[in-house]
Amino acid sequence: MDKLNCVLLAAGIYLVPAVCIASSAEGGDVDSNGASDNNLRLLYWNIQNGMWSGQENDYREFVEFVAGQHPDVCVWAEAQSNYLTASSEKYADDAERYFPDAWADFARKYGHTYWYKGGHHDRFPQVVTSRYPIENVKRIVGTEPDSIVSHGAGWARIVVGNDTVNIVTVHTWPQKYGFGVDKPRQKEDAAVNGGDRYRRKEIEYICRNTIESVPGADCQLWMMMGDFNSLSRLDNRFYGMPADTSAFLCHDYVLEHTPYIDVVSKKYPSELVPTIWRDARIDFVYCTPALYNCIADVKVIRDSYTTPVRDSLVSRFFHPSDHCPILIDFNKP
Repeated sequence: MDKLNCVLLAAGIYLVPAVCIASSAEGGDVDSNGASDNNLRLLYWNIQNGMWSGQENDYREFVEFVAGQHPDVCVWAEAQSNYLTASSEKYADDAERYFPDAWADFARKYGHTYWYKGGHHDRFPQVVTSRYPIENVKRIVGTEPDSIVSHGAGWARIVVGNDTVNIVTVHTWPQKYGFGVDKPRQKEDAAVNGGDRYRRKEIEYICRNTIESVPGADCQLWMMMGDFNSLSRLDNRFYGMPADTSAFLCHDYVLEHTPYIDVVSKKYPSELVPTIWRDARIDFVYCTPALYNCIADVKVIRDSYTTPVRDSLVSRFFHPSDHCPILIDFNKP
């Protein structure tokens, strides 16, 4: 994109680049039906504890669903197997977990040859699979003691046709109290919204080490997505929360300090589009203007398979997940 277009973008005049996205079929066990030289399809989903719900039937429904969407790139949050089938008992031996080590073989079932795992401290990594080779730019875990990114993050790149697409994966801290607060102080810290402030710290660190570190990124093709465990001010017309609530701190940083556009909010300005089992949106996909202007369609999928259903026996678990997938098509003009 030339300097004039960048100036116009900065002024809020969004021009579609002469070339947006190209995609191509690449090997695997599934035909690349739907892929062409004119589009890129992204599927993002938090698959609760490595698709705990799918273990009993070898993830058959999961594979069928993903293959049926014909994605070119998938981003999975909570991409590790954490609990035994139909129980809340944790795996005692890492060797027994199906994910994340099985992603290479599993992704081939829906036509993806490449996979990438972001940085993480714990049992909740994010994974990217793709028809295109994936370059690791940075695995983000933060630094001791004040900048720990609780579930880690990843910055990867793919090249689609002549275009480089930056992919940043995020999964921020989930609790009301802050990360690292010792047990005796957790209730006190939750009362003053320590978790909201910690999520703000995480997203600042992630953005400063990704999009804010690259000159001219506002005119490049960037996407950032994940489970932010936070609400956005852009949805407050539906929530009716006080304007100064700390609940918006995380997304306020993204909206005020980066060029990212909240894709779902922009495409659905008159409705709240829930991404979890209740009426709330905590999963977000952000794009820079150059990439946003390539979007042809955005869907949060709630169908007979993806609509969350609480397990009748195991507390806090849902089928197939407590989150819903987001599907985005990027088209060449």
